[in-house]
Amino acid sequence: MFNDIYLDELLISYLKEDMPSGDITTDSIIDSSSVSKGRFISKDEGIIAGLYVAKRVFQILDPETIFLNKVSDGDQVKKGQVIAEIEGNTSALLKGERVALNLLQHLSGVATTTYSFSKKIEGFPCRIADTRKTTPGLRLLEKYAVRVGGGSNHRISLSDGVLIKDNHIKAAGGIKKAVELARKKIPHTIKIEVETETIEEVLEALDAGADIIMLDNMSIPMMREAVEIINKRALVEASGNVNINNVQEIARVGVDIISVGAITHSVKALDISLKFN
Repeated sequence: MFNDIYLDELLISYLKEDMPSGDITTDSIIDSSSVSKGRFISKDEGIIAGLYVAKRVFQILDPETIFLNKVSDGDQVKKGQVIAEIEGNTSALLKGERVALNLLQHLSGVATTTYSFSKKIEGFPCRIADTRKTTPGLRLLEKYAVRVGGGSNHRISLSDGVLIKDNHIKAAGGIKKAVELARKKIPHTIKIEVETETIEEVLEALDAGADIIMLDNMSIPMMREAVEIINKRALVEASGNVNINNVQEIARVGVDIISVGAITHSVKALDISLKFN
């Protein structure tokens, strides 16, 4: 799932943010040898993601922490359901509680939102993909949660693929010029995607040999016309102003990919609590 070295570096930075000079409440009232048990309880219905991440938070603080999953990432849970049990040093549990819950709640929110979008297009030959509109410092975790929720990952970073957007086009002097310049410099194994906003730009992207054509902020009728023009000569991605109410209508147009920024940047965290026994 994750490289532990990379994950631990992230989690340590989050813990330092939360207690740069220790936890003065816990350190002043809790015996350092005290051990406690607790349960993670979901207070909402949704899809769980991030159990391993939460576990690592506590094990960084106390390697002897026992974290027992009662469900797995990707499972649908009900309100009141116990999703994990934990036992460990009381101070470590108290110090790691908020960071672990923040991540577990947020990632489960991402997975739940993605699942809702994926269910809406079930039966259509297309998929939901994320974007780079992610929370700074959380991108890899959020993109993992998208996969847990049934979505696909778009580019992880700018290093992963060529996506020629409106400002690239203006700076390069047009779609054809931008595609030509990219083709000269990238390996032949890398595909080129071009963002378009009009039918004229779709035609230009096709003529330039784009492998993937993004239909950005187009109306449903314009998307339908674009899909007919492209006619399987390139993959088609719909993007911009996609929401839970219109995603099925977009899928019905015949696009291959629907990218949704909302599944990472506008999610409601799944309400989860940690209660000591």
